[in-house]
Amino acid sequence: MSIRIGIVGYGNLGRGVELALRMNPDMELAAFFTRRPPETLKTLSPEVPVYHVDTLADFAGKLDVLILCGGSATDLPRQTPDCARLFNVVDSFDTHAKIPQHFAACDEASKASGKVALISAGWDPGLFSLQRLMGQCILPNGNDYTFWGTGISQGHSDAIRRIPGVVDAKQYTIPVPQALQRVRSGENPTLTTREKHTRECFVVAQEGADLARIENDIKTMPNYFADYDTTVHFISQEELLRDHSGMPHGGFVLRTGFTGENGETPQLIEYSLKLGSNPEFTASVLVCCARAVYRMNQEGQSGAKTIFDVPPAYLSPKSGEELREKLL
Repeated sequence: MSIRIGIVGYGNLGRGVELALRMNPDMELAAFFTRRPPETLKTLSPEVPVYHVDTLADFAGKLDVLILCGGSATDLPRQTPDCARLFNVVDSFDTHAKIPQHFAACDEASKASGKVALISAGWDPGLFSLQRLMGQCILPNGNDYTFWGTGISQGHSDAIRRIPGVVDAKQYTIPVPQALQRVRSGENPTLTTREKHTRECFVVAQEGADLARIENDIKTMPNYFADYDTTVHFISQEELLRDHSGMPHGGFVLRTGFTGENGETPQLIEYSLKLGSNPEFTASVLVCCARAVYRMNQEGQSGAKTIFDVPPAYLSPKSGEELREKLL
């Protein structure tokens, strides 16, 4: 029997989940849920029905897993625990500082319903988190380094677009090559925020807007740009659409450390991602996590989970026998 999946939200991430499900024959896309009028939503799967989110409760027991594709700022903190009271769920909540609070809310809701809620799935948090954990376990005497990019940060781009006089914008996070090389060389440097990444902004301004004021507002914005060396380019809307319409991203997780009797043997673990589409890759992680959630709940498990709690074999459609034969 196919695992019946519902998608809640249909932006870039929801569309990515829709496409990823086509590559997983053990899963079935059963329904879309949207806050928009359902008849106005044009999906890539017209054969799959679209419903308003207010009708979700009507589908309790009819769907195996909901994949939640809303935003971390305002959608998921409310939506994930609400949905976990009726369904197994997976989300990509990525506000790192608030993960413990989000986990607690989802744990209470999903334990009460006997469901599983896997939160903060994706690549960071998610796959990068798992690599940091593995690195610390293997090399307990060492240092962690995470570099993001080169890629478009959706949150930072949105922050620029909220500045008065800005029509549109895209912001790239870029690792500083010298910092990355210092880590790879075994130097074990202590790096400041400014030393690790730069930010490059491409901005479409309103006609007649004060460009100097906009640039200053960007470069001095706390929590986003003030701690980074930031470059601002003013371009036309046509240039933005032509040259910056993609959504690439990626990054590196490194763990440096030492082994040996006197700690004299240097060791380096490096894991990297180079993504042509951030939302499509994140969606692919959510889909395999949905498989794991279904399996855990079938075993009688409930409560909130993270990627740390998932047996790797549960992510794969292959049997244990196949995995041992082909991959071990």
